[in-house]
Amino acid sequence: MPNRTDLLLKEIKKRILILDGAMGTMIQRHALKEEDFRTEELYQIKKSLKGNNDLLSLSRPEIIKDIHRAYFDAGADIVETNTFSSTSIAQEDYGLGDLAYKLNYESAKIAREVAEEYADKNPEKPRFVAGAIGPTNRTASISPDVNDPGYRAVTFDQLSAAYQEQVEGLLDGGVDILLVETVFDTLNAKAALYAIQEVYEKRGIPLDPLEGGIPIMVSGTITDASGRTLSGQTTEAFLISLSHVPLLSIGLNCALGAKELRPYLKVLAERAPYYVSVYPNAGLPNEFGKYDQGPGEMKDQVKEFIKEGWVNILGGCCGTTPDHIREIAALAAEYSPRKLNPSLTEIQ
Repeated sequence: MPNRTDLLLKEIKKRILILDGAMGTMIQRHALKEEDFRTEELYQIKKSLKGNNDLLSLSRPEIIKDIHRAYFDAGADIVETNTFSSTSIAQEDYGLGDLAYKLNYESAKIAREVAEEYADKNPEKPRFVAGAIGPTNRTASISPDVNDPGYRAVTFDQLSAAYQEQVEGLLDGGVDILLVETVFDTLNAKAALYAIQEVYEKRGIPLDPLEGGIPIMVSGTITDASGRTLSGQTTEAFLISLSHVPLLSIGLNCALGAKELRPYLKVLAERAPYYVSVYPNAGLPNEFGKYDQGPGEMKDQVKEFIKEGWVNILGGCCGTTPDHIREIAALAAEYSPRKLNPSLTEIQ
């Protein structure tokens, strides 16, 4: 039987793969209280833990399992682990930095269990787990103090160490893919990729998925109409600066809706030597921070770049639900995936 990397490489050549939608949006539907975020061992923590969604993998694992199931039911091929903030750096705000490995391991185990459940139901449709690696709440390129532009709240080495711990937990928990996502600072992403390379080397895992390595996806975020990341890079610069790693895919997510992402996705589709992913928000947030774009409207906007042949992996970010994923999965099934251009063996 082929291993999961081989299965993934086979499937991505045949069709547009569907990534899941927002985890946080689905968690909000449960109207959880402070006690929902606490295990027995966390009751002595004095800080409020409400809103630390990654803890639910420990305290309310059934909620996370049901969210994964809902996305698989909607047609997702890939679900992301509930680990967007599961680095020691991000968890330190709650005084829980020492839980980082456990959060990643348990979240990956949960997603793996559900993926296997669905793969057993339908062996003709393999399901995959992507280990979500968020950007942390600190930036290595920009000072958080306007009065001290040379100051940095985190170093490259600190980021790398935190990411290595996260990667270890995700791999031990059984992920198929590592997804470095919502990249607003490419230096943070470089620290994550360096950490992955260090862990792979230690474990004897090839870096290149074509050689049997666990695939790596990278997804950046364009912060506004300037078309740049928060650290100032254009989409093309973002692509070039991460081209030293044999990625499975590069893409965009968050911050903007499908309509606003179109010109930047086009750049990646035309220039990337990798597969291309996109998982936009459900439009732009309203004045209350909510997302009003319904599944039908999002499908209509996504259709434009599916028809252009720009996409290999498609999903949803903030505000998206299984209803959004169901619509875009049905749409994507009608179109062929973006073809890799043999001439793009390196960044043009």
